[in-house]
Amino acid sequence: MTFNRHDYPNDLLLRLYRELLKPRLIEEKMLILLRQGKVSKWFSGIGQEAISVGSTLALKPDEYILPLHRNLGVFTGRGVPLGRLFAQWQGKETGYTKGRDRSFHFGTNEHHIVGMISHLGPQLAVADGIALADLLDKEPRVTLTYSGDGGASEGDFHEALNVAAVWQLPVIFLIENNGYGLSTPSNEQFRFKSFIDKGPAYGIEAVQVDGNNVLEVYHTINRLAEDLRQNPRPVLVEALTFRMRGHEEASGTKYVPAELLQEWATKDPVENYEKWLLAENILSETARVQTRETLKQEIEKGWQESEAAPAPTPDDARELADMYAPFAQPESNPPADGPAPEKRYIDAISEGLKQSMERFPELVLMGQDIAEYGGVFKITEGFMAEFGKGRVRNTPLCESAIVGAGLGLSIRGKKAMVEMQFADFVTCGFNQIVNNLAKSHYRWGQNADVVVRMPTGAGTAAGPFHSQSTEAWFTHVPGLKVVYPSNPHDAKGLLCAALADPNPVMYFEHKLLYRSLSGPVPEAYYTTPIGQAALAQEGSDLSIITYGLGVHWALAACKEMEIKADILDLRTLLPWDSAAVGRTVRKTGRVLILHEDTLTGGLGGEIAAWIAENCFSSLDAPVRRVASLDTAVPFAPPLEAGFLPQQRLREQLRALRDY
Repeated sequence: MTFNRHDYPNDLLLRLYRELLKPRLIEEKMLILLRQGKVSKWFSGIGQEAISVGSTLALKPDEYILPLHRNLGVFTGRGVPLGRLFAQWQGKETGYTKGRDRSFHFGTNEHHIVGMISHLGPQLAVADGIALADLLDKEPRVTLTYSGDGGASEGDFHEALNVAAVWQLPVIFLIENNGYGLSTPSNEQFRFKSFIDKGPAYGIEAVQVDGNNVLEVYHTINRLAEDLRQNPRPVLVEALTFRMRGHEEASGTKYVPAELLQEWATKDPVENYEKWLLAENILSETARVQTRETLKQEIEKGWQESEAAPAPTPDDARELADMYAPFAQPESNPPADGPAPEKRYIDAISEGLKQSMERFPELVLMGQDIAEYGGVFKITEGFMAEFGKGRVRNTPLCESAIVGAGLGLSIRGKKAMVEMQFADFVTCGFNQIVNNLAKSHYRWGQNADVVVRMPTGAGTAAGPFHSQSTEAWFTHVPGLKVVYPSNPHDAKGLLCAALADPNPVMYFEHKLLYRSLSGPVPEAYYTTPIGQAALAQEGSDLSIITYGLGVHWALAACKEMEIKADILDLRTLLPWDSAAVGRTVRKTGRVLILHEDTLTGGLGGEIAAWIAENCFSSLDAPVRRVASLDTAVPFAPPLEAGFLPQQRLREQLRALRDY
């Protein structure tokens, strides 16, 4: 192995040595502790340390790095205290996730590190968002994110590189090509010769380095980072390396040919660099021994500190509270100086979005066709001219990458609104929402200040892929908030509240109401409290609990059937207002739960169960549910009318009233 010092001073070369040796010595101790049962699982990076160490030291301390399983050198290179690091691996209270997650599944803003989730690919898009924030703020920084060769087969890899290329984001995508995805060799993962072949296809520069040569890695990343700070753009770096141990220790390496292990053993990054330093008289034998002893003492001290740390104690209140970033919605009521003007549902949404853009200069809008075109429903028409293309951004067709970028913006202190062109398309970004946005605060205290707007619902003869009600997919996910306004006043107020809230909010807006429903909407900025239901109508015969278009179905049916009902508009589906539900149930004793979503697994089942558990003695009749058929949404208008619950609503109301 040939080392080129590039006129770097000895103190830098020796620092690289110490930082290269440190994760190796930690790993050697961890493997012993794993066999002793003091660590539950270990992903070894032995043989790959030069990549983490060289790239980390090449960046500035305030530039973010997004590592993977085998990047211990990132954490040690950034000076993460070993006591806390070991406590993290043990699941101790003093670990970065308080025992809620393991390994490197955590982040630390203090050290500008964003840890992975198990799905491997999503952090690449988060890097895009961090880099976008720096670009918008005109901060000359780069962001570095890692991917393995196996993880690069995921769609997130393509989406993140494509977005970075289109937006010219200063991201270094570092691919650790170690030849295997767990046990699957490269020739069963992909057919191209090397990852640098991918760069030109995305219109980006691609560089290949010897991933076992710490000086080559350092020099390459250092040179690229200096350039990217001045000339922002993404770069793909392929680091050729090898994993000397199993994917994780239980996997072993029996699937690896013995001669391949022997070949790569001669390329050990620590041994080769140490030999070169000794040969060049940069490192003395005495200093070599002393360095190892000093590091071992530091490691042992950190281990003893973590051993003494307490195990986490279950605390239901704390666990529930930590799912969300603390936030108290400030009172924001519009001035009552005369009647509010009538506005369409769609115009109320647009106005709330515009006023929030004025109120929060850190808010960035992202979505397909939302800039010059104004979105397919024209909600953001004129926004780009007023706020600029930096804050009103057309995106490629890549829902996962854009949601991930929203989290990256949050990490840099910004807000994001992501528009799904149709709620049906959210499936392409589902993982980012339920595993990244929803869990980030619980796992490591990082809020996800992202609102995902969801044009939803049937009634427009748009068929199975533009008409689905998808809200129940998200009401099952702690860490998210889910709102669904039924009228223009709440459409504006709830959107303003969602954009003010630092937590991830799924905002559902019914397409059929866009231009068909008008109502009074104050001109001034205001918020409608998230988590509070409201009575759309009061009555004593029975209670209808519903939301969205269901409110209007209920109003029409009760008027036609001359039923005096409490019609409770939930408005927020997570967290839903159990106190308001309890009040109306105890008032009337007869309850029907109505929603457009299909019956099985819908939110109505959860509310019905809660009523049975908490209000059984107040009931004068069984709780009834009315919903759409348990089918896909059909296209033809007669079939769609049969799918939706209006006719069944009348039948069930009659049965409930007469019970």
